[in-house]
Amino acid sequence: MIRPTKGKTPRRPAPKKPPSNQKDPVGVYCRVRPLGVEDEECCIEVISNTTIQLHAPDGLKANRNGEFKETQYSFKKVFGISTSQMELFEDVAKPLVDDLIHSKNGLLFTYGVTGSGKTFTMTGSPGQGGLLPRSLDMIFNSIGPYQAKRFVFKTDDKNGMEVQTQVDALLERQRRENQSSVPKTPSSKQRLDPEFADMINPEEACKAEGVDEDSSYSVFVSYIEIYNNYIYDLLEEAPFEPIRPKPPQSKILREDQNHNMYVAGCTEVEVKSTEEAFEVFWRGQKKRRIANTQLNRESSRSHSVFIIKLAQAPLDADGDNILQDKSQVNVSQLCLVDLAGSERTSRTRAEGSRLREAGNINQSLMTLRTCIEVLRENQMCGTNKMVPYRDSKVTHLFKNYFDGEGKVRMVVCVNPKADDYEETMLVMRFAEMTQEVEVARPVDRPICGFAAGRRQKNQAFKDELSRRLEERGGPLDGAPSVMNELLQSFPPLPACELLDPHDDVTLPRIIQVLEQRQRIRHRMTEEYHKAAKMMKSMLQELDSNLITKENFIHDQRGKLGEKDKIIQNQKAEMERLEKKAKMLEYKIDILQKTTNIYEEDKRSLQHELESREQKFLRELSEKKRMEARMQGMVSDTKQKWEKECERRVNAKQLEMQNKLWVKDEKLKQLKAIVTESKSERPEAPQRPSRERDRLPAKRSASPSPVPTAAPVRPLHRRSHSAGGERWVDHKPSSNVELDTVMQPILHNAIKVSTPSEKALSKCDKYVLTHQEVASDGEIQTKLIKGEVFKTRGGGQAVQFTDIETLKQELPSGPSRKRRSSEGKPAQENEHVEGDWTDVETRCSVALEMRAGSNMGPGYQHHGYPKRRKP
Repeated sequence: MIRPTKGKTPRRPAPKKPPSNQKDPVGVYCRVRPLGVEDEECCIEVISNTTIQLHAPDGLKANRNGEFKETQYSFKKVFGISTSQMELFEDVAKPLVDDLIHSKNGLLFTYGVTGSGKTFTMTGSPGQGGLLPRSLDMIFNSIGPYQAKRFVFKTDDKNGMEVQTQVDALLERQRRENQSSVPKTPSSKQRLDPEFADMINPEEACKAEGVDEDSSYSVFVSYIEIYNNYIYDLLEEAPFEPIRPKPPQSKILREDQNHNMYVAGCTEVEVKSTEEAFEVFWRGQKKRRIANTQLNRESSRSHSVFIIKLAQAPLDADGDNILQDKSQVNVSQLCLVDLAGSERTSRTRAEGSRLREAGNINQSLMTLRTCIEVLRENQMCGTNKMVPYRDSKVTHLFKNYFDGEGKVRMVVCVNPKADDYEETMLVMRFAEMTQEVEVARPVDRPICGFAAGRRQKNQAFKDELSRRLEERGGPLDGAPSVMNELLQSFPPLPACELLDPHDDVTLPRIIQVLEQRQRIRHRMTEEYHKAAKMMKSMLQELDSNLITKENFIHDQRGKLGEKDKIIQNQKAEMERLEKKAKMLEYKIDILQKTTNIYEEDKRSLQHELESREQKFLRELSEKKRMEARMQGMVSDTKQKWEKECERRVNAKQLEMQNKLWVKDEKLKQLKAIVTESKSERPEAPQRPSRERDRLPAKRSASPSPVPTAAPVRPLHRRSHSAGGERWVDHKPSSNVELDTVMQPILHNAIKVSTPSEKALSKCDKYVLTHQEVASDGEIQTKLIKGEVFKTRGGGQAVQFTDIETLKQELPSGPSRKRRSSEGKPAQENEHVEGDWTDVETRCSVALEMRAGSNMGPGYQHHGYPKRRKP
């Protein structure tokens, strides 16, 4: 017996991932901030643009012999104290922004000890804009001419994006303007906040290349913070209550239909310029939790996440409107994370809420390190351990990036002062471990099937149309064309009949009409020549465009040839990697065979364990069945002997009653002989007076002895089955043929082994021959009789009336007590008492029991009528 296993909840199918060979390591960069005091001791030295070296400060000996231990760490790139914000942006954030514009996700977060310059690296200061403002500036510089109007793209609150028509977007803009809730884009000369004034110099502005001009774009930003492992929306507009202000409500994480994590109910603001995005960012920055500690005057007490979401959709075939197809909308996002710094409470001397904040910050950073360690172990050792993303909101929110949904880059900020040496060592170890984690490369978005250059052609068509309308002096729809005007204004010819030779009116009128028609003809000819010249110029322009396109195609073919060479080199590299993969597969096969051997041993032992468990369960169930069977047998035996005792007691009582009654009859006969009353027949014997008060059920079933003077002929009761009715004789095939003298014989009967409606419809009586084992072990035959009658529905029904029993018994042994009549010869016509009371006289006698009677079989005799009281 196989033990049933508990059903498990089916797992959701995992999202499709790119092939495992397309992976990139996590890009880890290091930035060293300058010392606060020039004569302060420094423990970090930049050796090259990829390596730094840590020196143990004075007073801290790393080895037992008192020597200093120097440690070197390598990064993708190291930025020294003289690195500008622009140089950092060019190497770290610019590739992520370029991927964002090309529909790929990105994650950039700063990590380090408190006071190491993470917030400055991410946000910057006036004149020295950080990674965040420069990323926004690059986005709007790249997609500025191709932005859709406000509210054309609309979020669906499920991390998706919908496209509205121009009419719906216009109505939405009017409704928002009436509510005065849409922030207007500030001009370049007037900034909303002085702290963000002149963040980026115009000379440092950059722009992405290869932007799809045939698509429309829209930027949405959101700003959240993770404080004490709770998520809060920094852009949420809460109602102002001066008396009893309500605390901000935390948000929850959800998973969308593409298995990407997002913050449910988070405010997403559509922005149309860098200035407007700055204003939204600063509005949320004012709500961020910042406190003064011993190590940092403005220490971040929470992890902040600024999410830039870029929605883009292709234009239709005419290049005029956005394609109204939700499946063609691509949404990419760039998350800029400013992690709170790890700190030791012994140094910050935090208490109360500051102590609890520090504990939550350190716990979330520890969870991040644990996730990186498990990812590294799974990739390097081939294990499949579960990554504990859900232990912290930070790791749970960004787990999709580590699963291959975009590039991941980390900027490690370090402070070279000697007091942070131990914490910096831990940060360096974590950064070194993070570089060994590989993230799957995101796949490219599908290319739309429309022809390229639709927007440019549509704009050229509009410009040409406007130019022609200006040449004609008005819009095309406002006035009819010159050709239509001329055709409609042709003057009709007047009557040409001359009735009078002195008529001076008709000929001048005809001459006037012909001259007018001649002028109209000249105008039509000029219009035709003008249209021909225009057509010729258009054809020449098309030819020049065609030549330009052919040159462009030729250049593209040259580039394609270069790409083919690159592909060939990559194929050679792939062949080398395939050979290496085959070698690794050979090793994997050996390990797999070893694993299979252990699995076979495991399965055999598991099978043996299951067989023994099944055997134990079978023995246990057999034991329970035996116990139930023994209990049933005990109860059946108990009931059997209780019935047997009751039957024997009743039989003994009847036997004693018959003996007394026989003695009374003998006394009456003796009295009749003495009185010599031979002239008349003696009256019917009656029971003594002491027998009259007894119940009828306790009378003897034995026949009454016949008096010697006038013997009575016994009258046998005719069986119910001996009539002239038609019977259905139902004898099951399982019955056993007995060799008794008395056999139930029914004349004019239909014998069946299984009753049917057809047989019952032909008869009016029914009898069932039933056999069962009696209490003494002998087979007992019962004839269950009934009457057949028709039902209201047209069927047949049987109502049982009585039961006849045919029982065969063995004669009992001789009684030890001598009979009173033994030793005396029997007189003529004189019955002995034992003739009616012995068992031999009651054997093999057909008896009848009425349905519902309390008396058992053997208590009513067919041969003699019941005795009645005189």
